[in-house]
Amino acid sequence: MTTISVGRKAPDFSIATTAGNFRLSELRGRNVVIYFYPRDNTPGCTLEGGDFRDLAAEFRRTQTTILGISTDTLESHQKFRDKMRFPFALGSDEQHAIASRFAVWRQKNMYGRKMMGIERSTFLIDSEGVLRQEWRKVRVAGHAGQVLAAARQL
Repeated sequence: MTTISVGRKAPDFSIATTAGNFRLSELRGRNVVIYFYPRDNTPGCTLEGGDFRDLAAEFRRTQTTILGISTDTLESHQKFRDKMRFPFALGSDEQHAIASRFAVWRQKNMYGRKMMGIERSTFLIDSEGVLRQEWRKVRVAGHAGQVLAAARQL
């Protein structure tokens, strides 16, 4: 298992998305934002996705590709993407393999119950494949703007 840390190459991975297969190493020459979120069509995830959608043109100007990942199915993702008009792909990590590699598959405490799930997190990878910044335990309000500001610095 690769240890993910700022300043080191991000682990390469391949994932099925709403736009076909995605492979991180195929995006060398572009920056990449990977945001992990818990579930399609939930309040926080809808707000977060909407914020990335609303800033998508600005991210494109910084040569940055956005990818959202959760453990939902591709069918669920496609419905969510269509409903929200996301101009970026959503990846299906049903077996939480990618989430585990990025150390965002964690034990969570929901209403006194312990369960495994995705910890809302975002990773900014530069055009050489190096992780430049990470945000863990993300609070949605203003987050996409913070990520955009960091992408503009690359």
